[in-house]
Amino acid sequence: MARRQAVRREEASAVPAGEIEVSRPAAGVLLVTLARPERRNSLSQAMLTALQEAIDAAERERGVRCVVIAARGPAFCAGHDLKELTAHRSDADGGAAFTQALMARCSAFMQSIVRCPKPVIAAVQGIASAAGCQLVATCDLAVASAAASFCTPGVNIGLFCSTPMVALSRNVPRKRAMEMLLTGEVLGAREAAEYGLVNRVVAPERLAEETLALAQLVASKPAHTVALGKAAFYRQLEAGLTEAYDLASQVMCRNMLHEEAREGIGAFLDKRPPDWSKT
Repeated sequence: MARRQAVRREEASAVPAGEIEVSRPAAGVLLVTLARPERRNSLSQAMLTALQEAIDAAERERGVRCVVIAARGPAFCAGHDLKELTAHRSDADGGAAFTQALMARCSAFMQSIVRCPKPVIAAVQGIASAAGCQLVATCDLAVASAAASFCTPGVNIGLFCSTPMVALSRNVPRKRAMEMLLTGEVLGAREAAEYGLVNRVVAPERLAEETLALAQLVASKPAHTVALGKAAFYRQLEAGLTEAYDLASQVMCRNMLHEEAREGIGAFLDKRPPDWSKT
């Protein structure tokens, strides 16, 4: 935590305080920090709007090669803001319109992470619950502090984690996902790594450093190739075997004809480092 705060103060140009903080701790890396620890960084309407704007901006900005989503406070993200949802029970329709709009906004945000051509990494320092767990599962990669934990506890309050289920079931084996959804029990970081929900588990004091190192490694790769590969990865997952190979073959052909492949393969054959600035 101290390391991350130091990076924010010394190296990054932080956006004024609000739902989130946006900074650039290293070349090519955009750090988006959930900044409402007093609300356990819940995905309120305002938080979702801010996060959506950050992802949209990252997609447009050529200098951004990788996005890290982190959080302040003891919780990474507690899911949806239940107080906000409950407040709309007094609406004429019992809150149906507000709830539907909020779920649509959340679903659109999660899908925008998948569609974003820049890889998105979650840096999880505390509990990721319900839609917070969904956010971790949605990110392309996830690094967790050994103190982090994960759960989909909606069943305990009569509100099954149906939307978190979509991302969760696409990241962990079916029976593991169903166990989390049916029991609502908390999963430790090591167990989450065994399930495949996170990539790496690190000491709490090294979370920011380790995540930034991974982000910098990803950001150092050729941007067009990464964007092409990320899009193909998610498309082929939803396809049948033959369709997946057809898609992958087409992508390989397009990639091979791009100047990044020309430079990369040429550098390999010449036994020199590739110069992506040429592409």
